[in-house]
Amino acid sequence: MLLEIVDVTKTYRGGVRANDGVTLEVGAGEVYGLLGHNGAGKTTLANQVVGLLRPDTGSIHIDGVDAVARPDEARRRCSIQPQAQVPIAGLTPRQAIGLVGRLRGATAPDVHRRSRALSAALELDEWLDVDGVRLSGGVKRLVSFCMAAVAPGRVVILDEPTNDVDPVRRRLLWAQVRRLADDGAAVLLVTHNVIEAERAVDRLAILDHGRVVVEGTPSSLKAGLAEDLRLELVLEPGADAPAMAPFVRRVTRNGHRVLATVPAGEASDAAAWAQQLRRAGTVEEFSLAPATLEDVYIGAVGRADALQPESRTIAREELAGVHAA
Repeated sequence: MLLEIVDVTKTYRGGVRANDGVTLEVGAGEVYGLLGHNGAGKTTLANQVVGLLRPDTGSIHIDGVDAVARPDEARRRCSIQPQAQVPIAGLTPRQAIGLVGRLRGATAPDVHRRSRALSAALELDEWLDVDGVRLSGGVKRLVSFCMAAVAPGRVVILDEPTNDVDPVRRRLLWAQVRRLADDGAAVLLVTHNVIEAERAVDRLAILDHGRVVVEGTPSSLKAGLAEDLRLELVLEPGADAPAMAPFVRRVTRNGHRVLATVPAGEASDAAAWAQQLRRAGTVEEFSLAPATLEDVYIGAVGRADALQPESRTIAREELAGVHAA
């Protein structure tokens, strides 16, 4: 394994335990997702891998090198896209990407070739010679990814790489993440975007308050919900949330979006019930589909607001609006 993390613990001043016995490993050619809410300990773990923080206990090895004892060597074998935007004011994307590539030891021809390929793949050509201070947040994020990928290490850490990126270029970015792994890197993807991660990762771990609560492939984790279907209701603007039918479970709400699960054997009744809500003007649209990784996440962490700050669990007593006929 290129990245091996064993029983890593990190406690900050004041007693906040950011990592609590984290163990995981990432192999060459693999995209490994590290999922969790804000404050779950994801970025702390990433910073320990690259030697910016020292764990209280446990071990980290990168391509056989002890990253705790030799953090300088760990940084040479890693490349990282940090969560915060990289400050490139006064530099153009072409200059910033090229500078990082040369600092990481790549030759000028290789840096030129690789930066041109990344720019074309992410549709960045029109911004290559624009001062960084004039770039949008999404373009800066893509430039930051290119800086990590122009001369990638054996381990590549991407901390929330799609923040601020528009939907079209997010798809292009995920393809480049996959290519990094296909070219032999071990990619550690730090994110709280469960829906996108499901399409990108080979394996993943879900962190909650510094501990790994679930680990496996997306398919294996969803297998436990094989008998459930995912019900999504989009409420009409201004409509009260409906009282849930008896077969509806694990109800959560995020704005006008209500998520729940129903037993697969109740699919016909669930569809009929949702259709009644639509005719009553309570629901704008609905869908029934197999359970997703988001459902696994909510089940493992136990709350929907861990995914989105504005999300909240709908208490049954709150759902006193329109009842299904």
